[in-house]
Amino acid sequence: MAKKIDFTKTVFELTEEYPELIKIMADLGFSEITKPSVLNSVGRMVTIPKGAKMKQISMLDIVTALVANGFELEGEMPSVVSAENPAEQSVLQDAKKAEPQSRKELLKSYLKRLGNGEDLESVRMDFVKHFYAVEATEIMEAEQELMKEGTPITEVQRLCDLHSALFHGATTEEKLVGEEKDAEKSLLVKKAREELAKRDAFPQKDYSDKQARAAALAEIPGHPLYTFVKENEALSGLLVQFRESETKELFASIRELSIHYAKKGDLLYPHLKVKYGISGPSDVMWTVDDEIRDELGALGKEQEQSAEWNTRLDAVLKRAQEMIYKEQNVLFPICAVNFTEEEWYGIYQDSKDYATCFGVENETWEEAEKYRPGKIVASEGEIVMPGGHMTLPQLTALLNTIPLEISFIDADNINRFFNEGPKVFKRPGMAIDREVFSCHPPKIEPMVRSILEDFRKGVRDSVPVWMEKNGRLMLVTYMAVRDRDQTYLGTVELVQDMEFAKAHFQK
Repeated sequence: MAKKIDFTKTVFELTEEYPELIKIMADLGFSEITKPSVLNSVGRMVTIPKGAKMKQISMLDIVTALVANGFELEGEMPSVVSAENPAEQSVLQDAKKAEPQSRKELLKSYLKRLGNGEDLESVRMDFVKHFYAVEATEIMEAEQELMKEGTPITEVQRLCDLHSALFHGATTEEKLVGEEKDAEKSLLVKKAREELAKRDAFPQKDYSDKQARAAALAEIPGHPLYTFVKENEALSGLLVQFRESETKELFASIRELSIHYAKKGDLLYPHLKVKYGISGPSDVMWTVDDEIRDELGALGKEQEQSAEWNTRLDAVLKRAQEMIYKEQNVLFPICAVNFTEEEWYGIYQDSKDYATCFGVENETWEEAEKYRPGKIVASEGEIVMPGGHMTLPQLTALLNTIPLEISFIDADNINRFFNEGPKVFKRPGMAIDREVFSCHPPKIEPMVRSILEDFRKGVRDSVPVWMEKNGRLMLVTYMAVRDRDQTYLGTVELVQDMEFAKAHFQK
């Protein structure tokens, strides 16, 4: 039987119907949902979208997690800008119409309760019942009156972070900013719905044991999840060290997360989206990855480490820590449920192309090393190669488009191929199938023979020759061509006009 989520129902109603929602929502950041007293009080009044707005949790993250756990979404996405319940709406309207003095006294009462050590969430619950929006000046005036009444300024300053947390997202200024983003949010929601509709074409998966499956894969030495988890552990350690001792060396090491993010962006996100119709990670997490990487890069370029710089740094490092949690609890389990063993083998092989980050070396995954992929399915008339398949016209055009003069000489020193197009070093078609030495003047022949013999014996792999030709700087590179077993198959000669490089570095 399908598990359906109706966003117009309260959190309490939904968890009564689907108890497993409690853990899912807690993992997303609704930590108070695990407390029966909160679930039976606030949970009876709040819907998931309204709770998301209160907790500043992305609805796209919620939708992704619900679908990943086998739920279907039904009904229209309710508005989270104002209360859905008519009774609550009247309370909000009354609060907005209330006299300034009574509003100020209410605000002061909340601040006093925080000062007396009351739990932030319990105070917040009362606050949202009576205030839809609050002016920043009202908060300031309430704090000033508290100080006039004898509250030490040091106490108000100590509670500053709690005050910010209480009113976050509720000030009129923040409401206006939020309204400006409503159009963008509606487009994101529309896109999410479209992607969810597409998923109907994909087989449904059982996510009940997703965490266990991810943990099992992460225990296999060399498995991609093993490496990803080790990198996250290393990054977590670096973040802890950096909080204790902010050094340039540690900051540089933390910036290696760009390698970790690049692997996710190339190997995980696109495959989930294209092969399995799971676009949430690519639409949401990928964007956050880029923002974190870009912000760290921008901070690294700034010379002056001002108070603002440190504030930005704290914020971006917090986002990096949150991304570790999302990977471990959302991304990796989704991948563990969906990816086949053969796909993990391919990801393992492709991951070898990336640099080491956080000092975590790629270990050998024995099973993946033994695996040999099946034949590539190609259309009629295509040339199949280990890297893909192309038609002969495509391959010819590709070789002609590369900005090099390309010549290939086989292991018997016979000219076998020249790409087409104008050339500085002429290559007449009649030279094909001739011995390469016949194309060089006698004084050059000994050098050519020496290079080819060294290639054949494995003494050298390449020989670069810089020269001027017709007044232009040229680079001629001879390279040995070998197969996977290092058997010599021939030599390629590449001629490249380097005037562009000279002009670039002379600027």
